[in-house]
Amino acid sequence: MRRPFKFLLRPTRHQQIALTAMLDDHRALYNAALEERRQAWRRSKVSIRYGDQSAQLKEIRDADPEGQGRWSFTSQQQTLRRLNKAFEAFFRRVRAGETPGYPRFKGRGWFDTVTLVEGDGARWDSQPHHPTATYLRVQGVGHLRVHQHRPIAGRVKQIEIKREGSRWYVICACDSVPAVPLPATGREVGVDMGIAHFATVSEPIDGVTDEGGHISNPRYLKTVGEELAAAQRAYARARRGSTRRKRAAKKIGQIHRRVARQRTDHAHKTALGLVRAADVIAVEDLRIANMTKTPAVKPDPEQAGRFLPNGSAAKAGLNKSILDAGWGVFLTILTNKAESAGRDVIAVDPRNTSRTCPECGHVSGENRTTQVGFVCLTCGYAANADVVAASNIKRAGLVLRDALAA
Repeated sequence: MRRPFKFLLRPTRHQQIALTAMLDDHRALYNAALEERRQAWRRSKVSIRYGDQSAQLKEIRDADPEGQGRWSFTSQQQTLRRLNKAFEAFFRRVRAGETPGYPRFKGRGWFDTVTLVEGDGARWDSQPHHPTATYLRVQGVGHLRVHQHRPIAGRVKQIEIKREGSRWYVICACDSVPAVPLPATGREVGVDMGIAHFATVSEPIDGVTDEGGHISNPRYLKTVGEELAAAQRAYARARRGSTRRKRAAKKIGQIHRRVARQRTDHAHKTALGLVRAADVIAVEDLRIANMTKTPAVKPDPEQAGRFLPNGSAAKAGLNKSILDAGWGVFLTILTNKAESAGRDVIAVDPRNTSRTCPECGHVSGENRTTQVGFVCLTCGYAANADVVAASNIKRAGLVLRDALAA
């Protein structure tokens, strides 16, 4: 398997200056390559590709030895590949008839990652005989101290240096990471994602769910809502370019990063509990981007230029709650942990899972009387609606697993 390992860096003040300069120079290279592509197409309808721009790197480095020339050649190639991927995604959206989104120039603060290749521009564990600390050597920066809180598995292939606010991180992409299968439990569960509860499992699991099979929703963004609103008001009142405005922007960023860390931590702990408790985990195959789309406008046929109510305010609140729950992050982490532990995660179609009676199979929207209540109109079966959905997801997952195995 290939897995990333993320660690906090402890750079000195001079190393922070060098890391910032590295980001700025790679950002300048990205913007210059983007401008070259734009001008070539505008003036002569010529498409510039990655191979054309990569061939110019040697000349660029020779012309600017104190700037571009001091960084790793392969890291600059990775920056050009990053631009090339942006253009490939742009053309893919054009062909699909979606909103194209032409690649943009990166301003200061919008280019926070540089990718390096292990052994060429970066070297992991550059001081292997150090008794207590781990170091990462980066060309042009030096030996950076790493806060390595867990061992690395596999072979380091690629290294990313990332800036998040005032912190610096290293992300090591490792190949040949061995799986560590967990002992079989004989348990199979279904998981229904929600808002009132973060998730509901088809059967209670000690240490993971409550007695009803529910996992509470921490609502981290809602918890810091007042603090975030105050920081945003301070930002809006401050004059552009002022120190107070920069300080307010920094505060907003700190709040969002703290919420993201809390959300990721909760997802890791919840996923780990499920993976340890069950051999097969059936989940919903959610299309979160579609679920959080803004409602389409409804023109008023009787009054030109006016629109009918479309529930956009209520939908905005629902979208915010869905995104605050972090379903996508959780499902990605759950899939990765299950693969490493030798467990099976099966994604099933979520349609009608909370409207189908698990006893007689009757499907009707009227079966779900309230947000939490389920009463079958045919057989009278009554239960919690989320537990019913989780049970149906489990059943569908097992059917799908058997069909694929046949």
